[in-house]
Amino acid sequence: RKKKRKKFKMVNPHVRYNPYACVSPNNVSNRSSEGIITPMLSGLGIIRLDLSKDDDAISSIVTLLKEVCSFTDEDDKKLKKTKLKEATKLARILLDKTADCSICSIEVSLPLPPILSTSGLLASTFLDSGASQVVIPLDKSLSGVSAARLPKERVVGSLTREGLEKGWEDIEGLREKVAGVCVECGDCNEEEASAAARSLSATFSSLPPTFTLVVVCPSSSAPPPTLLSWRSGHALRVRACLTDATAAALGGGFCDACKTDRSDGLYTTVVCSRSGVALGLVYSSRESVVAALEAGRGVYYSRSRGGLWRKGDTSGHYQTLHRIDTDCDGDALRFTVTQHGSRPAFCHLNTLTCWGEPVGTQHLEEVLRDRLVNAPEGSYTKRLFDDETLLRNKLVEEAQELSEATSPRHVAEELADVLYFALVRAVKAGVGMDDAVKVLDERGRKVTRRKGDDKKERIEAAERILGGGGAK
Repeated sequence: RKKKRKKFKMVNPHVRYNPYACVSPNNVSNRSSEGIITPMLSGLGIIRLDLSKDDDAISSIVTLLKEVCSFTDEDDKKLKKTKLKEATKLARILLDKTADCSICSIEVSLPLPPILSTSGLLASTFLDSGASQVVIPLDKSLSGVSAARLPKERVVGSLTREGLEKGWEDIEGLREKVAGVCVECGDCNEEEASAAARSLSATFSSLPPTFTLVVVCPSSSAPPPTLLSWRSGHALRVRACLTDATAAALGGGFCDACKTDRSDGLYTTVVCSRSGVALGLVYSSRESVVAALEAGRGVYYSRSRGGLWRKGDTSGHYQTLHRIDTDCDGDALRFTVTQHGSRPAFCHLNTLTCWGEPVGTQHLEEVLRDRLVNAPEGSYTKRLFDDETLLRNKLVEEAQELSEATSPRHVAEELADVLYFALVRAVKAGVGMDDAVKVLDERGRKVTRRKGDDKKERIEAAERILGGGGAK
């Protein structure tokens, strides 16, 4: 009796295997009115910004960081901090021109010389600015990776085709330093790109599927999506990073990495807000995924109409598309969108979600926005909107009560109070929970941390308010 081959279970096939785009500051011409490249390039949730061959784009950042490296005296601490902030700001400008890094993962490919000349600060600066990973050229001594001194999950090593052909001796040592390896194919044909992908897979066949393997090539020469290399009882599939990506190439490659058990070939799709609230359940096809990336909108497949459904064309409740993901099994899609409309509503019953009105902070935010323009007589919320001093004092007061609460129930009650007054302040300024979540996600990507000590002047100001010094 023949022994059955053990099937390899893919781990999040979207994150691991679908193609993504590679752009440089000089060749990004497909931009929206806000200056951000369209979701055609960033809508699959990941994009590579190639700065490895563009010294001019990073020259100002490198100059600032070299100055930081030259500081030795204790008196230079403040100036050093200022220079680092300036460099981080310039790096953030480059990222902001590429994609929204709060919702899209941006890999930044950097040249080796300035990484070494800034003692690795160039790499950490881009991570502090919001990049998810940095791509660092590999040499035998791993000089760039060592200089950067970063967590390995934030680093991808880069090889040329020639470097890959020479092989890599210390595979396990490399695994301890980087989360993956990519091979730069340049202007190659499909046969050359496929050969590089096979060689990449064979070279690192001893590593687990969680180790990322990427081949960077033109979309016209991308290896077949079914490229698999069976080694050591598991599969290593190589992902393609496309230097001239199109919506058809990205959307088609994305669907190739997904699966469906439906006879009509459609993908079950959950539509969510940026904060993760499920708005509704729809269906997607290969054609609708490509159309959504092209338009940067929520575009789905209507089973009743038998064709594309461009959300909002009839109702006016259109959606801005932020990214498309799959679940862990690769058989269900998630569209992350911002729902628009005079009263944002996804459902045909004119509610935000197909499961009725929202609850929790989402509901509170909607009520506060309504109170801002349509408050009933005697509304306390309206009073807070109109009296800045009262709102400030209540924020300080409730924060103090939260810090002194002891029992779980008491802490929950005081936290609810703080959230209410904080959201009043936010809504008055035109800010919502999604904006706060965006900032939290951005901060979570930093690798340089501040001490986080308390600020004496702020403590004294709060004590004056709590002690009766605030205006009544």
